[in-house]
Amino acid sequence: MQNWLLPEYIQDMLPDEAWRVEQLRSQILDLLRKSGYQLVAPPLLEYAESLLIDGSPDMDLRTFKLVDQLSGRTLAVRADITPQVARIDAHLLNRKGVARLCYAGSVLHTQPVGLTRTRELMQIGAELYGHAGIESDLEIQQLMLQSLKLLGIQNVHLDLGHVAVFRALVKHDQLDKNLEGALFAALQSKDVTTLEALVQPLGEELRSALLVLPTLYGDCQQVLTKARDLLPDYAEIRAALADLQAVSSKLQPLVSSMGLDLADLRGYHYHSGIVFAAYHADCCDAIALGGRYDDLGRSFGRSRPATGFSMDVRQLYRLLPAQAATLTIRAPYLEDKALQAVIARLRDAGEIVEVSMPGSVGDSTESQCDRELVLREGSWQLVSL
Repeated sequence: MQNWLLPEYIQDMLPDEAWRVEQLRSQILDLLRKSGYQLVAPPLLEYAESLLIDGSPDMDLRTFKLVDQLSGRTLAVRADITPQVARIDAHLLNRKGVARLCYAGSVLHTQPVGLTRTRELMQIGAELYGHAGIESDLEIQQLMLQSLKLLGIQNVHLDLGHVAVFRALVKHDQLDKNLEGALFAALQSKDVTTLEALVQPLGEELRSALLVLPTLYGDCQQVLTKARDLLPDYAEIRAALADLQAVSSKLQPLVSSMGLDLADLRGYHYHSGIVFAAYHADCCDAIALGGRYDDLGRSFGRSRPATGFSMDVRQLYRLLPAQAATLTIRAPYLEDKALQAVIARLRDAGEIVEVSMPGSVGDSTESQCDRELVLREGSWQLVSL
C-alpha cells in the first residue's frame, strides 16, 4: 500500500477549500462574538467517561478510544464538542447566571454519518447555559439560521421536534428501560410494524398515543392541531406543544419551509426539550442541528438548563458555489528598499504578492498570478501578464 494513502472517509483540505473553510469559520465566530458568545477551545482528547456521558450507544460507537500510556486509563477522541463545553460551564466557569459559549474545532467519528461525509468534521457551534425559558431556545435557533444566511446558504428547511412528548408518555406509565429503549428505536426508525408489536401489552391510552406519534409530522399547525386532539392531556405534553407553537411562529419568516415531527427522537438520551435540524435540497443530511439538554451538566456535578446548536463547516463549504480564483501579483527577489516598500503597500491594501524564489521553475498559472512588479523608468510598476 502506498504510504501517501489516507484512511477511508478522511481527506486532505487543499488550498481552495482550506482557505474558504477558515473564512466561513471566522464569519460564524464573528457573528457569535457580536451576539455575546465567548470562545472556548477544549482539548481534542479526554478521558472517555467525560466524553461518553450522555449514555447514548450511538455516541459510544462513534467515538475512537485508546489507552493512555501515562495513566493506563481509557482516553477518547472527541466526536462532539458539546459535552466538553458543558463540562467547562459546570466545572470551570461555575457562573450563577446565563453563560453564552461558542467553539470551533475538529471532531473525529469512527463511521461517517453519510456516504459523502468525512469522518473528520470541523464542528462549530454555540451553547447557552443558565436559562430554561423558550427565549433561549429561540435565540439559539435564530443564531443558527442567521449563520447559514450569513454564509449565503438559502432555501433552508427547518424541522422541529420535542422529546418531552415521548418522555411524558413513558414516564406516566413508568415503563421499564428495556421497553422504553425498544420503543425509542422503533419510533426513531419509523418502524411501525415493530412499534405495533411492542405496544400490544400496554394500556389503551398509551398504546394509541405511541401508535399515533409516527403520523404526527408535516405542516406545523396541522400537526399541532392533530396532536392536541389525539395525545393524552398531560401537563408536560401541553407545555411541549405550546413551546413548539411559539417557536414555529417566530422562526417561520426565517426559513423557506418548516415541518414538525413528534417522532423525531434524535439525541433522545442527550436532549430534554425542543430539538431542531436545518436541511438543504443539495444535501441528504442535516446541515445544522441542535436542541435543549438540561440534564447534561449533572454528570459534572452541576445541572444547568442548556440549549445549543452545531454545524460542520466542511459540509457547508460543499453547498456554496465555487469562487473565482484569487489572483496574485508576482515580484522579483531583490534586495531593493523601494521594491519592499511597494510590496508592503500592496499587501496592506489586501493584495496577495508572491516573491519569486531565485532559480525557481514554473509559470504564472500555477501560482495564479495575473500581474507582476516591473522596474520601469526608475520606479516599480504593476504590469499585466
